[in-house]
Amino acid sequence: MSIEVCNESGVPVDESLIASVARSALDAMHVNPAAELSILAVTEEVMSELHERWMDEPGPTDVMSFPMDELAEESRRPDAPETGPALLGDIVLCPEFAKAQARKAGHGLADELHLLTVHGVLHLLGYDHAEPDEEREMFALQNKLLGDWQAARRQAAAQAAQHRSDSAVLGTAGLEDG
Repeated sequence: MSIEVCNESGVPVDESLIASVARSALDAMHVNPAAELSILAVTEEVMSELHERWMDEPGPTDVMSFPMDELAEESRRPDAPETGPALLGDIVLCPEFAKAQARKAGHGLADELHLLTVHGVLHLLGYDHAEPDEEREMFALQNKLLGDWQAARRQAAAQAAQHRSDSAVLGTAGLEDG
């Protein structure tokens, strides 16, 4: 799976974690492993332009998704699995805008960007929240995907800490297993 993250926002973001949460969500949703996704972090000015142009709404927003379904259908090989398009589309994040949301939610900007990334992925996969039933389904799935990714990260960190501790006790720090 190819995930490209580009930060043009001027706000420091951990691009590798944004790619990680996107990959986790796509894997959990059984998206074709040959899928491609682009994630772009932009300034409030750029987001305002996109929001007005594509949604006819003034001002910036936190996240926008631009699915590429039509392109994917044309470029899909006949023998490719039918689990998803090769080109998913683009997710555009606005870290400046997301900062205020993060404060209101009581967590950090990184957590907000991870949530928005999963939200954007779900939009690319056809989920929406225009109707109450759709909103309940999408937000429940969003929370599950984000929670699963966070739990996996905590488990990996705990295992790494245990490995470092074991290595220090055994005097094998710096040695490869094997």
